[in-house]
Formats: sequence, C-alpha cells, structure tokens
Amino acid sequence: MMWLSSRWVNPTHLSWRRMATGDLLLFQGSEMMRNLKVIVFFLFFWVEWALAFPVLVTTDWVAAHLDDKNIVLVDMAGDPNQYRRFHLPGAYYLPYGALVEKGRDGVARSITEERLFRLLGNLGITESTHVLIYDDMGGLEASRLFWELERVGHPQVSVIDGGLVRWILDGRPVVAEIPRVQPVVYRPSAGVSRRDNGIDLATVKSAIGIPSVTFLDVRTPEEYQGDQRDKRSGHIPGAQLWPWDQAVDFAGGFVLKSREDLLASLGQSGIEQKELDLVLYCRSGHRAAQTYLTLRHLGFERLRLYEGSMAEYAKSPDVELRHGATP
Repeated sequence: MMWLSSRWVNPTHLSWRRMATGDLLLFQGSEMMRNLKVIVFFLFFWVEWALAFPVLVTTDWVAAHLDDKNIVLVDMAGDPNQYRRFHLPGAYYLPYGALVEKGRDGVARSITEERLFRLLGNLGITESTHVLIYDDMGGLEASRLFWELERVGHPQVSVIDGGLVRWILDGRPVVAEIPRVQPVVYRPSAGVSRRDNGIDLATVKSAIGIPSVTFLDVRTPEEYQGDQRDKRSGHIPGAQLWPWDQAVDFAGGFVLKSREDLLASLGQSGIEQKELDLVLYCRSGHRAAQTYLTLRHLGFERLRLYEGSMAEYAKSPDVELRHGATP
C-alpha cells in the first residue's frame, strides 16, 4: 500500500543535507576546515529548524509578529457577520464554503487547485507567505484551509490556537475596519513538496481490513453507532471512535487540550503510535479536518483525510456499514 507508506519529504532539506555531507568530506585534513565543517553542520540544522513552521501558534506569538510583512492573517469565523463586527487587525475573511463545492452526488469536495490558487492570490498570499489562520470554533473552520495548503505544498502555514475566542479573552485588540487587499498571483514553487494527505473512495474500500491501516471516526457516538432502522448508517468496519470535540478545551478559550491529555485520550481509542497509517472521516470531511490539524500538532505524519466521508461512503451500495459501539 504505497499510498499509506509514503513519507512527506522536503527536497530543500535533502539539498542541504547533501551539501552539508559533501562539505564535510571536502574539508577534512585541515584544522581550519574542520572548524568550517562544524559551522556547516550547525548551519544545516538551523536551516532545518527555520523551515519547520509550527502547526499551532499562540496568541502571544501572533501579537509579537502582527506587523511582520510576510504574514497574512485569514479569518474563517463561522458567521461572516462576526468578521464584520470585529476581527484581528489586518485579517482578511475567507468562508469555509469557498474551499469546497458539492458535486452532482451532493458530496462536498475540494475546489480545483486553479481556483484555490486564485483564491489565495486574491487574499494577497504568495508562495512565500506565512499564512496564519484562525476561527471562532476551536479550529473547526480554519483546519480545512490548513489541510488544503499542506496538500498543495505551501511551506508556511499555522493555525492560531484558540483563535478569536482566546485572542479576546487575552484582552488583545480587535477592529471592525476591513483591510484593503492587494491581489497577487499565487505561483507554487517549482519542485514543491506536496503532502499526500487525502484518500478517495476506491482506496478506502481497498484499505478496509488491512491491519496496518486504522480508520478514525470523529463523529458523535450516536452517529458512529447508527440506527438499526437505517441500513446505511453506522461506521466503517474496524473504525475507532474519537469525537473531534474531545480535543478542544472550550472552557479554556477554545484552545486544544494539552499534548498529554490528547495522547491519553487517543490511546483510549487505540491510537497509541504516531507511525500508524490513519484515515480520518466524519460526515462530510469538515470535522475530520479539525482532527487532522490536532494530530499534525501532535506529530502524526501518516494521515489521510477522507473528504467524501460518510456522505459518499454510505451512498455506495457495495460497501459494508457496521452498527453498534464495536469497531
């Protein structure tokens, strides 16, 4: 199953590694060159660190970088009226619905990459912009853009932990003024490293029953168990249940819970190893994207979001659905 065992690799990292290794061999035999060797060694690791942007950033971090010219703030509040009332200074608004469209089958899927790139350009985002996304729903909306940007290989993207809610609770300023956008043309960098983070129905069908693949259902327990009167309800056979909202500390400002709490909770659902091949699904891919964000924050790499989720799966007459609380 190559689609599950593949790893995301940044070619920029590889080029630095090759350069560093070559320099170490070239400079051997001289004390001065040995010193250069050490400098190159540490420079390589500094570049690796610098290129690794955090999945989540705190409101403190955002406040300290609010005037950085390479940052674009994207507000994805659930209600556009909320953005009009107040938002973070300089933030542009993007509704969740702009990222998906329903097909003839009624299933919401990603817009084309051409439309996505045009959308990014209209927000003033270039391929080198650090995109900071937030919402007012514990990452439920912002996570979709995060997933999309990782999918197309945008190298610098983070979500504000707690979003607008935590920002306000921290006493930070909000504004009603809508900033003027300077549109640009978004051009993906040549040779950009994409993250293979999606999965389609055909591959889902072929993965069911494979021991190395774990399906994670992030809906409510009621949705997971299904209704005996509805044969097309229930869950994918073998799927573990982990409702998406278990990850959010709503009382603490809609931030994610601590790493320790999240990992303990996942462990209770049988998710104990970050090396697992995980397929995430819900009803429409909406909630599953938030879990994708959570797991990426925790260091999980081998993740696939099934964006068609149960809206598509349950319509397929040749697939099994299981009722009850047992995977």
